[in-house]
Amino acid sequence: MATHLSPLDRLRGAVDVLYREMIKFGVIGLVAFVVDVGLMNVLRHTVMVDKPTGAKLISASVATAVAWIGNRAWTFRHRRSRPAHHEAALFVLTNGVALLIGAGCIAFSHYGLGLKTLTADNIANIVGIGLGTLFRFWAYRAFVFHGEPLEDTSPLSEHS
Repeated sequence: MATHLSPLDRLRGAVDVLYREMIKFGVIGLVAFVVDVGLMNVLRHTVMVDKPTGAKLISASVATAVAWIGNRAWTFRHRRSRPAHHEAALFVLTNGVALLIGAGCIAFSHYGLGLKTLTADNIANIVGIGLGTLFRFWAYRAFVFHGEPLEDTSPLSEHS
């Protein structure tokens, strides 16, 4: 016998799923953020002293791989409805756009505004990461992991 939920119950369920996804996305994002900022600074202080945009492209690429694993295995595992290679291609495309947003912020600050200090590069990097994060969360839900939520058995689910 099918249980019919009221519109209010469906809304509460949707908000609950969104909330759990946002928390998980934030945790994975924090790990990827540390990888991105840390690696960018290591590269900027060592082999890419005068190449902040190149350092950003490398650090963001590594952070993207970390985020793919975390989001596929944990954040959106209950939404997977496509073959892994299709999700991976959409994930890479989405993160490519987010990477361009981040690199664009650094390039605008460093080359357009002439703010060439490490502090200025880091501020531009954080602004770019913030804008890219908003774009990624929307795009992951809308395109990459777009399937209707299945039962969520992860540690933050209500069924755990």
